[in-house]
Amino acid sequence: MEPTRPVLAVLDYGIGNLHSAHKGFEHAGADTRLTSDPVEIREADGVVLPGVGAYGPCMAALRATGLADLAVERIDAGVPFFGICIGMQLLFAGSEEAPGCAGLGVFDRQVTRIPDTVKHPQMQWNRLDRRGAHPMFTDLPDDAWMYFVHSFSAAEGDDVIATCDYGDDLVAAVARDNVWAAQFHPEKSGTNGLQILRNFVAETATVAGKR
Repeated sequence: MEPTRPVLAVLDYGIGNLHSAHKGFEHAGADTRLTSDPVEIREADGVVLPGVGAYGPCMAALRATGLADLAVERIDAGVPFFGICIGMQLLFAGSEEAPGCAGLGVFDRQVTRIPDTVKHPQMQWNRLDRRGAHPMFTDLPDDAWMYFVHSFSAAEGDDVIATCDYGDDLVAAVARDNVWAAQFHPEKSGTNGLQILRNFVAETATVAGKR
C-alpha cells in the first residue's frame, strides 16, 4: 500500500508564485491545497508561504486575507512551514523595501537591500554555500545551484544555513525548529530544487506521523 501523502496548505493571498509552488510540491509528492480557508490550513500537515514582487504589497495582502496571524499560529503550533522568496522575507521583522511595514517577526531582524555594486535584481542561477548539515539539503550534491530573483536580502543570524555570493555573502536560506525558508525559488530550480521540495515533504510526513 502506498504511504499517505502529507497535506500541504499553500497560502492563497492572491499574489505571488502561488500556482508554481503548488505544482512543485505536488510533483514532490505532497497532497497540496492552494487555500485561504482557515479550517483547511489548520488541518494541513504543513504550510507553505510563497511570494514574488514587493514586500509591502505582499505583506498587506497577507494581512488583508487574515493569513498573517494564521501563519504565525501554525508556526507556533510546531507545524512544518516553508517560506519561499518574498515568503521568506515576510517572516522577518521588516524590510528596507517597505519602511514602517511590520513583517511576521518570526525572525527578529530586518531585510536589507543587496549591495549597489551589483545589478538589481539578482536574476540568475547561483551556487549555495551551505553552513553545516540540515534536512533541507538532504541528498543534494555539494555543488548545488538554485534560481534567484531578488533585490533585498535578510540580515545575518545564527539561523542562516546557506548563503550565495552576489556582491557579498547574501543570505540564501534560514531554518529554525519547524520553519524552513529560502530566498531562491526551489520550484524553479530544476532537479536540485525539486529535491529540496521532496525533503520538506518528507519532513512534513515524519512530523505528521508523530502526532
